[in-house]
Amino acid sequence: MQIEQLRWTVNKGWDNLSSRRLSPHLVLVFGGTDILKTESSFPYLRDIYPTAHILGCSTAGEIYNTQVTDGTIVATAIEFEHTQVKGNYLRVAETANSFEAGAMLAQKFELEGLVHLFVLSDGLGVNGSDLIAGLRSQLPDAVTITGGLAGDGSRFQETLVIWDEFVESGLIGAIAIYGDRIKIGYGSLGGWTAFGPKRMITKSKGNVLYELDGMSALNLYKKYLGDYASGLPATGLLFPLSLCDATGDHSVVRTILAVDELEQNLIFAGDVPEGSIVRFMQSNFNRLVDGAIAAAQTSLSDIAGSPDLAILISCVGRKLLLKQRIEEEVEGVREVMGSSTILTGFYSYGEIAPAALGDRCELHNQTMTITTFQEQ
Repeated sequence: MQIEQLRWTVNKGWDNLSSRRLSPHLVLVFGGTDILKTESSFPYLRDIYPTAHILGCSTAGEIYNTQVTDGTIVATAIEFEHTQVKGNYLRVAETANSFEAGAMLAQKFELEGLVHLFVLSDGLGVNGSDLIAGLRSQLPDAVTITGGLAGDGSRFQETLVIWDEFVESGLIGAIAIYGDRIKIGYGSLGGWTAFGPKRMITKSKGNVLYELDGMSALNLYKKYLGDYASGLPATGLLFPLSLCDATGDHSVVRTILAVDELEQNLIFAGDVPEGSIVRFMQSNFNRLVDGAIAAAQTSLSDIAGSPDLAILISCVGRKLLLKQRIEEEVEGVREVMGSSTILTGFYSYGEIAPAALGDRCELHNQTMTITTFQEQ
């Protein structure tokens, strides 16, 4: 596997152009929403990499090596030596729901030799939990899935997915990876801790939450947020929910995507099933950085030495909390990976990965999720 990276900034345009030497099979592109919509810089990638699939999305921040920036474009071109990649996409409007979208997208790929699916989805118009369930329904258990939901900073207005020549809302794009010479690792950890009493979801539908313990979930949430309530939905990223099943054996984190004052509900990135037990969560700088480091360590469980590539997808809520210290979590990942690993990625509205090796894929919020690749 050979990799080269380019970055576009407002002041300098594209850098590293003189180092281009590859004929890549895949180019990953992460950029700010406004830049991807208005700049002529993105089509340039199609000109210089005419035979590659281009997959990417809008972000709440771009990761380039150990730097975290906003309003840039980061392009990572990958040329595989012993691995085959195939790509496809789906417009969400073509389906009745997110589960169907996932199932239909999975059906577009040949299953023989398939080892991994990397997925990027619209971050506002898709229920991430249902999308993943749809994908899993059509794929063998041995096929792993990772990826994330596109971001739009802290605005929650519009997210974009890039698939070859398309840069649109309402898209889901995926790259399928085939072959026995590729090692793929993953890790997904948060660093958040629960506080306050446990509460039961007594009324919900899909990813829409209406009541906790028979009370208005929105009013209760605002009570916990106090002065932060006026900044919803963005400030809700600082206080996610820990969601446990009825047995308490399994938990995931959910964050708010939108608030409906008229209907008095909260809309999350993934399902919030009735009967689930929830607690509010909070964190601090050190726990978040430690979570990123632990995710990096987990992603190397099945990889010898340093991986060729690591795709980092971290939640926008972590960025809002870490603020000017945001690069510390990426630097922590670098220390684990070593200096030779290429780092790329973005800040998201949701992360897609199994929680641990051997687990099934699911949607996470407020995690650092890392996918590592090593070609042998």
